[in-house]
Amino acid sequence: MITIKHTASITNHGSVMKQFSAILLLLGFFSAGSEGLRLLLVFPPPYRSHYILGNALGKGLARLGHNVTLISYYKDPNPPPNFREIVVDDRPQIAPLSGGVQRNMFEMESLSPYAILLHLTKSAGPVYTEPALNHTKVRALLASEEQFDAVIVEQFFNDALKYFAHHFQAPLIVFSTVGSNRWVNKLVANPENPSYVPDVLLSFSGQMTFQQRLYNLVFGLVSDVVCYRFIYPQQDALLRKHYPEAPPLETLLYNVSLVLINSHESINEAAPLVPNMVHIGGFHIDTPKELPPDLKEFMDGASKGVIYFSLGSNLNAANMPKEKQAVFLEVLRNREEKVLWKWDGDVFEDQPSNVKISKWFPQQAVLAHPNCKLFISHGGLLSTTETVSLGVPVLAIPIFADQKLNAGRIQAKGFGLTIPFSQMTRNSLNAALDDLLDNPKYRRNVQMGSRLLHDRPIEPMALADYWIRYVVRHKGAHHLRVAGTRLPLFRYFMLDQLGVFLGVLILAGWLLSRTRRVFSKSTLKAKEE
Repeated sequence: MITIKHTASITNHGSVMKQFSAILLLLGFFSAGSEGLRLLLVFPPPYRSHYILGNALGKGLARLGHNVTLISYYKDPNPPPNFREIVVDDRPQIAPLSGGVQRNMFEMESLSPYAILLHLTKSAGPVYTEPALNHTKVRALLASEEQFDAVIVEQFFNDALKYFAHHFQAPLIVFSTVGSNRWVNKLVANPENPSYVPDVLLSFSGQMTFQQRLYNLVFGLVSDVVCYRFIYPQQDALLRKHYPEAPPLETLLYNVSLVLINSHESINEAAPLVPNMVHIGGFHIDTPKELPPDLKEFMDGASKGVIYFSLGSNLNAANMPKEKQAVFLEVLRNREEKVLWKWDGDVFEDQPSNVKISKWFPQQAVLAHPNCKLFISHGGLLSTTETVSLGVPVLAIPIFADQKLNAGRIQAKGFGLTIPFSQMTRNSLNAALDDLLDNPKYRRNVQMGSRLLHDRPIEPMALADYWIRYVVRHKGAHHLRVAGTRLPLFRYFMLDQLGVFLGVLILAGWLLSRTRRVFSKSTLKAKEE
C-alpha cells in the first residue's frame, strides 16, 4: 500500500501492512504454486477513468507473475513484459445526450437519474459493447488456440462480453468499477435493501428520509424492469448477432465465480456482501513518485499551502460555462494559497499569478505532498479514494453519474463539503474554502478515513491475486455461490408466496362477504316472519 506523509502513524501502519502482505503472498505461492495464471481482462467502456482501473489491475497482476491480456480502447505507453494489450481501434465517441440532443457534459448535472439510465441503456452500452465484441483483433483472439485460466470482465452495461469466459471455458470474474450496486448484485443474488442502500445513480446516503426511501424504491424497481426487459434482451441480441452459437445470455449472466469490487467501507457505506464478493478499493494506488522539479519547487515554496483543482479525466475544465469559470478565477485569485489547476485547454485567459495550470498532474504525488491542503474535485470514485488514502480534505462539485453519490458520502463522513455545480456562487465557494482550510475537523476526519482504508490484513492487489487464484484452483468456486442465483425471479422475490397470501386474503374476504350476505338475508327473513 501507499506511504502517507501526513501522519507518522499511518506511514508506520502502511509499512507493517506491506510486510505482512508480502508474507501472505509468499505463503500463497508455496501453498498454491508460484506459477502465474493466464488472465484475460475485458474493460470496454471508452472512458479514461475506467481504463485507469483496468490498466492498474492488469499491470498489478502482471507484476505478481501472471500473464495478462487486456482488451480496451486505450494503450499503455510502457507495459510490463508479461502484459499484452489488444486495443480496439476507433474508440467510439459517446456524447452526453438529453432528448436526442448532444450536450456539454457540465450540463448533465441537471439530468434526472432516469435520463442517465436511459442514456446508458439505449446509447452508451450498445455503442461500446459491439466493437469490443466483434473487432477483428478480438475475433482473431477467439479464433486462436490460446487458453486462459480466468476471464475478468468489467460490469458496465456490456453483459454480452461474458461470452468470452464461456468460449475459453474459464471461470468468469466480474469487476465492479463503482462498488456494490444493482448491476452486479443481481448476478450473484447479493441483497440490496432499498431502505438503507441507495442506488448508485442517486445522491442519497444510508440515512434516507421517507421521501428518499420511496424514491430509491421506485427508481430501483424501474431500473430492474429496464434491466430485465431492455438491457439483457439488447445484449443477448448483440451476442446472437455476432456469435449465434453462444448459449442464451441468461446462462452466462449467473455463472459468476467472483466479483472484485472497487470500494471499501472507509469510503463507501457498509452493505451486505455474499461470499464471492471482495472489496479491493484502493488497489490502483501506488507509492507516489517524485514530483517533477518545477512542480516540486512550486509546492515546496507554498508557505500558505496548495489547493489542488482537478475535475478528472472525463470533464474538460475548458468547456466549463464562462460564468462558472469566472467564479473560480475570482475566488482563487484572491486566495493566499497557491493553486494547481488541471486545465485541458490550450489557452488560459487572465491566469492569476498564484495559479499553475497543466493538462496533467501526477495526482497521487501532488496529494501526498505535505503542503497540499485541499482537493477541489468532481467527486469521481478514483479521486475520492486517492484523497482519502492520502488524508487530504476535499470540496466535491459533482456533475453526473456516481459523482453525486460519492459527494454525499464525502460530506456525510466529514471528509469535506459538497456544492452543487449549478448553485455555486462566489460567496458559497469562498465560504466552503474558508471552512475547509480553517476548520481542522475535516483533516482529522479524512485522516481517520485514511487509517481505516489502510488498516487491512492484506493489500488490495494481493487480495485480488489470492481470490483469483482461489477460484481458478477450485474450478470456479461454485461452493461460494448462494442459492439465490439458481432461483427464477418469481421465487427469488417470493412472488409465489405473495400470490398465495393474496389469494387467501381474497378468498377469506369473499367468504366473509358471502357469509354476511347470507346472515343478513336470514335476519331479514326472520324479522318478516
